[in-house]
Amino acid sequence: MEESVVRCPDCGTNNRLGSARENRIPVCGKCKKPLPWIVVGTDISFRKELDTPVPVLVDFWAEWCGPCRIVSPILEDLARERAGRLKVIKFNVDHNPATAMQFNIASIPTMILFKNGRPVQTLMGAMSKSAILQRLGSNLDYS
Repeated sequence: MEESVVRCPDCGTNNRLGSARENRIPVCGKCKKPLPWIVVGTDISFRKELDTPVPVLVDFWAEWCGPCRIVSPILEDLARERAGRLKVIKFNVDHNPATAMQFNIASIPTMILFKNGRPVQTLMGAMSKSAILQRLGSNLDYS
């Protein structure tokens, strides 16, 4: 299981996030406000990571991909701005080819938005934050 450290945007406390934590939105250990939910996905954890009460945006990327490096900080901003309402999974296609093949990822970056464990929208290529928000629109609202 991958762990990451996320800084609380409200109080600044560093918090450890594990992978797929019992279908619960992560909250700060100090102030109890929602944290940006950004995890590293693997072929093994992928399906479990989709089991959340909020939409999940999966970023299929690779280290050598220039456009992927452009999109990455934008998605991290979205996760911070939508703390408690969006989960972002960073999925390195070079390290996890099985899931990338399952979703026919032919070019990167490719972002797939999942709701209730099902893909609802796919975005391909580098784009601005406003373009991502415009294209995802109401799909970012959870229900």
